[in-house]
Amino acid sequence: MTPLDLWLSRSIPMCLLLQSLVLMVLCFPSASTCPKGCTCQRSESPPHGLNVTCSLSRLKEIPPDVPPDTQLLQLDRNHISLVPDRIFHGLRMLRRLNLSHNAVETLGEGAFVGLEGSLEVLDLSHNRITSVHKDAFARLKARVMVDNNPWHCDCALQQALGGMAHNHEAATRVLCRSSELRDQEGQPFLAVDADLCNLAKRTTDYAMLVTMFGWFAMVISYVVYYVRQNQEDARRHLEYLKSLPSKPKEPEDISTVV
Repeated sequence: MTPLDLWLSRSIPMCLLLQSLVLMVLCFPSASTCPKGCTCQRSESPPHGLNVTCSLSRLKEIPPDVPPDTQLLQLDRNHISLVPDRIFHGLRMLRRLNLSHNAVETLGEGAFVGLEGSLEVLDLSHNRITSVHKDAFARLKARVMVDNNPWHCDCALQQALGGMAHNHEAATRVLCRSSELRDQEGQPFLAVDADLCNLAKRTTDYAMLVTMFGWFAMVISYVVYYVRQNQEDARRHLEYLKSLPSKPKEPEDISTVV
């Protein structure tokens, strides 16, 4: 075997191996950036984004390194308690987000910033959410599932659900664990036909009115006490003057003119 044949016999398999590695890198560019504890799979349907599955991974927080071409993100059945503001800001292809069966307690104004144009389904069911910022779902076009949470029905929740594109479906599944109206506790959110925002304003107005009435009553009481005290002092002073012995009159000098 000539040296040329020997070199070709060794280089051709090496070239084929290098080509295979290049093809793998080109076809699966995000495989190396898949978050720890998650699995990433390229979708077969357009736009061929990533399906990232992090279910049952014992996560305590949302992974910060989710690939930007993710279109499905499964974060369900973990121990996530917080959705930081702008955590999904770079995921402009994300269409479905599953955060169900976690320990989320509240949602801030910027929790879903960046998903306004792409997100289609948002699952927040089976969490511990009691309150949300009034603009938490603002500009979202997604169908939102928020059932099985211990909601506190107040003005902010009423505004948040009222601004959602599919607010009626979401509102039908919301039960008031507690409410600004005591008789609405345990009732569906749609059963609360009162304007909770105006209710809060009226409550504030009543509190201010009661406070002002209390101050007014204190001023009146002080004035009455002050007048009565002065009258009592004046009466005592008069009695004291009356009790003083009267001064005897001096006898007049009688001069006899002769």
